[in-house]
Amino acid sequence: MKKTSDSADSKQTITRRNALKQIAAGAATVAAAPFVIPSFAGAASPARNHHITLAMVGGAHIHAPDFANRMARAENVTTKYVWDPHTETAQTRRDVTGGEIAESVSQIASDPDVDGVVICSQTNLHADLVPELARAGKHLFVEKPVGLNGDEAAAIANIVNETGIIFQTGYFMRSQAVNLKIKQLITDGALGEITRLRLSNVHSGAIGGWFDGEWRWMADTEQAGVGAFGDLGSHAFDLLLWFMDGDAPAACTGYVDTVLDRYPGCDEYGEGMVRFESGAVATVAGGWVDHANPNQVEISGTKGHLRVTNGRLYLRIPQMDTDASQAWDDLPESLKHPIELFFDAVAGSDVPLITADEAAKVNNLVTQIYRGHQTSSWVEI
Repeated sequence: MKKTSDSADSKQTITRRNALKQIAAGAATVAAAPFVIPSFAGAASPARNHHITLAMVGGAHIHAPDFANRMARAENVTTKYVWDPHTETAQTRRDVTGGEIAESVSQIASDPDVDGVVICSQTNLHADLVPELARAGKHLFVEKPVGLNGDEAAAIANIVNETGIIFQTGYFMRSQAVNLKIKQLITDGALGEITRLRLSNVHSGAIGGWFDGEWRWMADTEQAGVGAFGDLGSHAFDLLLWFMDGDAPAACTGYVDTVLDRYPGCDEYGEGMVRFESGAVATVAGGWVDHANPNQVEISGTKGHLRVTNGRLYLRIPQMDTDASQAWDDLPESLKHPIELFFDAVAGSDVPLITADEAAKVNNLVTQIYRGHQTSSWVEI
C-alpha cells in the first residue's frame, strides 16, 4: 500500500477530540446564520430530477475512492466541497470530485446550495458529523457502519428521523439481482416456513495486508467500532434482516478470533448465530483471512431450498419444478449502487433506500453478537 507523508500518529489515529476542533471551526458563524434554526433546519426538498449539489465529508474509508469516482461520473451531481481532518486526504478526493476544500464542516452545513453530503470518515466521527449536518437539513449518505455500536447507531437514527432528511448507507448487496430474487421468493412464500439460513461475506484482506497503510484505521476498533467480523459480516446481516423482514431476531451469540494477529486488538474472522422469533436460525460468517468465498447464501424452508454459489442462484423447489443442478437465471434487473440511489433520491426520484432504523438494527445485532462472544452466552435482543 502507498504510504502517506503524514506520521503514523497524526495520519492513522483520528480521535474524536482532535477532530472536533476542526468540525467545530466556524460554528459561531453557523449559529448566527439566518437560515439555520437553533434546533434543526427543515430538510431540503428533493430536487425533483434536477441537478444536485453535494459535498464529501471525510474521505478516509476504503470505499471513498470509489464513491468519489461515482460522484464525479454522475451527470446530475456537482460536488461543491470536500472536507477531511487531513488536508492531504481532502485534496486526494477533491482531485477526483472537483469542488473546493472546505475549511470546516460548518462551512458545508451553512451553505444553502448543498443538497446532500456523503460521509466517508472514520466511524468514530459519525456521532459528531451527523447531528450538525442533519440539523442543517442536509440529506446524508453515511458509509457503514453508521455508529461505533448499536446505541450510537440508534441515536444517529433518531436524529435522522427527527430532521426528516433523506438517508442512505452502503449495504450494496440488496441491489444485486440474485438477492432481489431471493427476497422475492421469501416474500412470495415459495420456500415455505424458513428454518435455516447461512450467509458468508469474507475476503483475504488481512492475509494481503490491505489495512497496513492508508486504511490502517479500519483495523483499529476504537476508530472503526468493529473488526473483520463486523466489517464484512454487517453486509450479510443487512441481507439477513432484509430477507427475514417481519420475523424479528430474538437472541444471538457468536465467536470471533485472530489467526495472524496482523492488527493487534482487531479480530480477523468470526461467526455469528441468530435465532428469530419464528424459530428460524441463521449463521453468518465474516472475516479477512479467507482465500475464497464460493458459497455466499444458503436458505432452507419447508417448501424448498436455495443456495448462491459463485454468484449463481440454484433452486430446489418441488412446486416450481426446478433443477437444482442448473443455475436459475430468470432474475430481476439489478438496482444501482446505494450511493447512486442516494443521488436519485436527492434529485427527487422514488427509489428504494436503506433506512436509518434498518442500519441501526444491523449495528445493534453485530454489537450484541460481539457481546455474546465476550460473555460466551446467548444475548436476548
